[in-house]
Amino acid sequence: MSGENIIDVKRIMEMLPHRYPMLLVDRMLEIKAGESAIGLKNVTINENFFQGHFPESPVMPGVLIVEAMAQTSAILVVDSLGENLANKLVYFLAIDKAKFRKVVVPGDSMHIHVKKEHSRGRVWRFACEAKVDGKICAEATVTAMIADSK
Repeated sequence: MSGENIIDVKRIMEMLPHRYPMLLVDRMLEIKAGESAIGLKNVTINENFFQGHFPESPVMPGVLIVEAMAQTSAILVVDSLGENLANKLVYFLAIDKAKFRKVVVPGDSMHIHVKKEHSRGRVWRFACEAKVDGKICAEATVTAMIADSK
């Protein structure tokens, strides 16, 4: 992984409209424009969803793992298209083949791997895997669409 491909949270917030508590990518570890990316989510007990999911045995909700996959995919789109996305947003369009294989808990560093499967016009499709300690905890196919932001 080369240092020039790392994107910090400040840059991520320029690329995505999400903010706390819905910003679920802390850093991009690797980006290959138009091809693939690896994002990082450091999971901490301070996350607001752990108050209710589940207080005695905290587990990151699967829907938020999928959202982290969608956000990582959107960052890849924004990085790949750059200025061509002025006044546009990347919207989550569909999720297919979602499978959850291992729980994600406080203290985990979740690596979100996304690989572009297909893009046509404004629609992009990605194969996604979330991993903790190199083991797959979730996988899904995510489809996103580029649309006007207003």
